[in-house]
Amino acid sequence: MQLIHKMYHRIQGNHFERMNVLKFTILVLGLTCCNQQPDVIRDVNAYKRTVDDNPDMQLVNLREVIPDAIFDIRYATDNNFTGQVIYKTPFAYARAPVASALRQLQDSLQSLGLSLVVFDAYRPYSATVLFYKVFPDSRFVADPRYGSRHNRGCAVDVTLANSTTGEYLPMPTEFDDFTEQAHPDFPHVSDTVKSNRTRLIDLMDYYGFSVYPSEWWHFDYNGWEAYPLMDVLPEDI
Repeated sequence: MQLIHKMYHRIQGNHFERMNVLKFTILVLGLTCCNQQPDVIRDVNAYKRTVDDNPDMQLVNLREVIPDAIFDIRYATDNNFTGQVIYKTPFAYARAPVASALRQLQDSLQSLGLSLVVFDAYRPYSATVLFYKVFPDSRFVADPRYGSRHNRGCAVDVTLANSTTGEYLPMPTEFDDFTEQAHPDFPHVSDTVKSNRTRLIDLMDYYGFSVYPSEWWHFDYNGWEAYPLMDVLPEDI
């Protein structure tokens, strides 16, 4: 930046050359911005220190907390928008308070003859980087400059199913549908679909989750800002 400053002031009286320097400066700043990296915990020991300081930071295995839920971890298969297997194992983890809230939610659903279906929960930061390369649209895929709430262990991708048959309730779209139809307020849906979507959103809200503006299946746990971004694999913890 000091070099650019000197170049600008050495060009005396030449408006066009000065403008070129300014354009170059804007380009450099833009590239710097796009390449910035957020603070991410990548070391297992660093993660464990956060847990020692605050037990709420612990990543909890959802299969142990809500074993009666349905786990359909799409990123452990090629049945996802990337067409690639992202996770070597179909893990489903979340921070301790998130897991506790999901347990309470599942209990409520069971009394209604329903079950939670989990598509994804904690997502390592490196997966977010890959996702954005495949589909660089921050309305649907988190910008790596800021990271995802999934990377904080405070977001879940879910839907509802009949607890007896395991059949998924009809929703506006399939999981990871990057169209306007996926928006939680998209109006052109059947009464049945609208009712199912509303029930999911209302129940998640009651237990402390907010629906994401572009995806009916994505919910962020309230207070997610307090949790750091992570790029640690659960199997390494």
